Amino acid sequence: MRTRTLVISLVLFCLVIFAAAFIYYDRSQGTNEPAVVEKTPLVRDYSPVIGPEDAPVTIVEFFDPSCEGCRAMYPYVKQIRAAYPDRVRLVLRYVLFHKGSEEAVRMVETAGEQGIYEPVLDAVMEAQPQWHDDPDVTAAWDAAESAGLDVEAARASMNSPEIDGIVQQDAADVKAVGISGTPTFYVNGEKLSRLGPQELYDLVTSKVESSK
Repeated sequence: MRTRTLVISLVLFCLVIFAAAFIYYDRSQGTNEPAVVEKTPLVRDYSPVIGPEDAPVTIVEFFDPSCEGCRAMYPYVKQIRAAYPDRVRLVLRYVLFHKGSEEAVRMVETAGEQGIYEPVLDAVMEAQPQWHDDPDVTAAWDAAESAGLDVEAARASMNSPEIDGIVQQDAADVKAVGISGTPTFYVNGEKLSRLGPQELYDLVTSKVESSK
């Protein structure tokens, strides 16, 4: 009886060794396959979204509110959204390359808390020539107030832990994704290779057509 038990134990032990060796061999043979690299998300759950949440096409813009190029592209992005109101949404990720950018970002985030994100953003971008690349963004505050922002409440909440977290995470993602200039656009995960209104429109249109 003891001999039979010993034999069964040895067989089971050998099976375990064989299985372990097979798993190791299988993994080692898989090294020729492309590695699956976890990419930094282009969209965070807190990211501002303008347009339908369920739109099949997502434009992600790495955006600096103090960047003149971002201001130049801003009306074209609005035109593209207007051309596909039910098919396209815009997600903004913040980039802080210029003076005044962080305060402007914190300002528009408080506008989101007050439910007036887009009108305040529109006003701030329209007034950008008056405060661009200047640590004094008084003109931006004035424009935001004219669009309905409660400035006193905004100043009280602009340095909240929640907004701190947004600024810090976006900065980390900008570095991880490798953003070196603004604006940088992705459409359904595909990077716009050449910056221009027509190039962006064509890429968005191709994604809209393929989503039908």
